[in-house]
Amino acid sequence: MTRAAVAAAHRVVVKVGSSSLTTLEHGLDEARLQALVDVLAGLRAAGREVVLVSSGAIGAGLAPLGIGGRPRDLATAQAAASVGQLRLMRAYADAFAGHGITVGQVLLTADDLTRRGHYRNARQTVDRLLALGVLPVVNENDTVATEEIRFGDNDRLAALVAHLSVADALVLLSDIDAVYDGDPRVGPAARIDTVADPGDLAAVVLGSAARNGVGTGGMATKVEAAFIAAQAGVPVVVTSTTQAAAALAGEPVGTLFTARGRRPSARQFWLRYASRPRGQVLLDAGAVAAVRDRGASLLAAGITGVAGDFLADDPVELVDPDGTVVARGLVSYDAREMPGLLGRSTGDLEPEHRRPVVHRDEMVLVRAPVGA
Repeated sequence: MTRAAVAAAHRVVVKVGSSSLTTLEHGLDEARLQALVDVLAGLRAAGREVVLVSSGAIGAGLAPLGIGGRPRDLATAQAAASVGQLRLMRAYADAFAGHGITVGQVLLTADDLTRRGHYRNARQTVDRLLALGVLPVVNENDTVATEEIRFGDNDRLAALVAHLSVADALVLLSDIDAVYDGDPRVGPAARIDTVADPGDLAAVVLGSAARNGVGTGGMATKVEAAFIAAQAGVPVVVTSTTQAAAALAGEPVGTLFTARGRRPSARQFWLRYASRPRGQVLLDAGAVAAVRDRGASLLAAGITGVAGDFLADDPVELVDPDGTVVARGLVSYDAREMPGLLGRSTGDLEPEHRRPVVHRDEMVLVRAPVGA
């Protein structure tokens, strides 16, 4: 897909980073926020749908609390998010109201997307808000998220929301205007216009930290998120907030990540990128070949062991004899049932245990590290 596909996209997810909306000294910068809102309101006026994924809650709460740097401890970060999320949403509600647009707040934790039922509920909520003419503003629920259930950065959240909302394009905005083949702050560097494959960036060293101290990500997280969305059939533009209007109009700014392949089903995407494995099922070489090369279901005969305390219908990793994850799938049995099934042919099992351990329709291959 080309930049024209971004310009023609009916439903767009736009993610804006903390560094574009807040500063350590003054907290929320309402002038910057208003400028972004004006751009997004223009899209709505043109008949396009917008889902906004906005960071900035913690950054917006630091100044009112008199905190001079991003908190190192989770409790203080959650407290800052509690104060800042209210200020952030009030600013968005007021700014969009000036354009006659109603906004709705959607706060998510990683647990909401790693659990299949929660994933469906989040999808239905976003769909209904858009059907009602509401502009959803999505953020990680920093006030309750723990280290164990965090997305890590809203770039990844935006990629998941792009698939969840069946978006036609994703635009990742920050204070950096594109992906470069070097660090433009320390020497000559050329802007990379288009990325069609991860190999295009194999020789590029990506930054991993925000300069102003209020963000959690960097270019590396944006590229990772862009590849997730592109692999799911969604074209992505990575650029600066000041170039948002140009990027959404399909102009040659920022870096375009072209969509690759067909859009996977919601279940396939969830298994591949959003599920949290509850255990592992260890495969022999024959089972690996059947699953990976022939697209077969996983039968008990090809299993050599299990790890973890999972329940039936939980997501698990399927692991080859070398310890490499080859697939993820929804397991048909509890972990406690598995020892009695290992290595046994289907005909030798009791009738209630003759179904596949992981059915091919409940499985997705992992040809690269999950999240890559």
